[in-house]
Amino acid sequence: MTLRSRITLLTLSILALSLLVIGASLYPLLRGFLYQNLKADLDVASGQVLRSVRTSPSIPSLPPSLYAEVDVVVLSHSAPITTKDLEDSIIPIKSASLGASRLVLKPVDYYRLLDKGSVWAETSLPHGQDTPLRLLVKGVLLQLPIGFLNTSVPVVVLTAKPLGPVLSTLQGLLRIYLLTAVAVLLLASFLVDALVGRTFRPLETMSRKAEEVSLQSFTTLPESPGNDEVSTLVHSLNRMLKRLERSFQTQRRFLADASHELRTPITAVLGHVGYLLRRTQLSDAQRESMETIQREGERMKRLVTDLLDLAASEGQIPLEMRQMDLCTLLHDISEEFSHAFAGRIELDLPESAMATGDEARLHQVFSNLVANAIKASAKTVTLRVRNLEEKLVVSVEDDGPGISTEHLPHLFERFYRVDKARDRTAGGSGLGLAIVKSIVEGHGGKVWVDSEPGKGTVFNVSLKRATVQSLPRR
Repeated sequence: MTLRSRITLLTLSILALSLLVIGASLYPLLRGFLYQNLKADLDVASGQVLRSVRTSPSIPSLPPSLYAEVDVVVLSHSAPITTKDLEDSIIPIKSASLGASRLVLKPVDYYRLLDKGSVWAETSLPHGQDTPLRLLVKGVLLQLPIGFLNTSVPVVVLTAKPLGPVLSTLQGLLRIYLLTAVAVLLLASFLVDALVGRTFRPLETMSRKAEEVSLQSFTTLPESPGNDEVSTLVHSLNRMLKRLERSFQTQRRFLADASHELRTPITAVLGHVGYLLRRTQLSDAQRESMETIQREGERMKRLVTDLLDLAASEGQIPLEMRQMDLCTLLHDISEEFSHAFAGRIELDLPESAMATGDEARLHQVFSNLVANAIKASAKTVTLRVRNLEEKLVVSVEDDGPGISTEHLPHLFERFYRVDKARDRTAGGSGLGLAIVKSIVEGHGGKVWVDSEPGKGTVFNVSLKRATVQSLPRR
């Protein structure tokens, strides 16, 4: 996930969490406020009913506009209360607004009412085929003399008001808030993405320009006006690029001079050693010393050549790209090594494998890989080509001792040797595979290795396949 996406996602997450906290706080506050107002209204209506009951205890006159009911209870509240007990022990006196329905509380609410003297509860009334009408009920327990019973009995006064306005208000708030929150998040996502994109646009431009920076072309990053963090970063990077350019120019000049200054004395030393070995009478000790000088001189010559090739490849070594047949190239390499190699070089090649590349440089790549296999004491080296959709994969397989897993990630590093003693004896510089990697990547390909101790090693090189007619094999 990109930094731009992470910032946008983090901002929207914080905004969504804030909206959730605000909604979770606002909803109960509004619900409590609405219920408090409804209870206040219900207190007033309940007081009106209680006054009517106290002034006319026999048969009270209940306001027809209220949901009210007076229940004469002939049940002791100390006994367990069931629904049937309540139905059998209550004589209701109802207001006209209740019609044939009654304000029926749950047994637990009646028990609380009889125990504490008052209760707030919720109930519902049938409302035709519609959803039942939900009501908030206030119940008050009185001890009043009832004239037609000639005794004082518990009287439950129930007064109710509809919860519909409160519930509809809360539902409306919930819908509006959710729609508003979604709209805010969508708008915020657009604005944050645009703002972050605008903020990161100079960095993206810098990234593209930085990709163009190479050892041969130090592109200056575009400097934006202003004095913000991005402008300061661009100024610092441009100063760094100028210092790097001066350093690499100095390095190129040094390499150019070193190529001449090192090759010339090495050539002279090897020439004189060869002359002495051919034209003079030497003792066994002198000849051994001369051969050691010649061997080390040849190794130094190869080391200088490898260093110069590696330095040139870092400076984007020029490649003469043309269409070529990899099968022909591998046949030539097989013939070159077969004369001095005591083992076998086997070929597993298709009829043709056309690629686009520098034939001389690719010859250097595969010759290096074959030479490494021979140095590893392989008895059989197999050159194989596989055709993929848009690529060709060339494999150099050997049946040598293999390479331990801990060495595999470092094989293409400069001067890295799996067996330092063996490579020095064989004349290796530790730069061959680094040069191979540089040349292959210059062709837009990849090189990798698969190996296991005791099972040999396979170096794989992928190259772009050329969709052309096959060239005649030489």
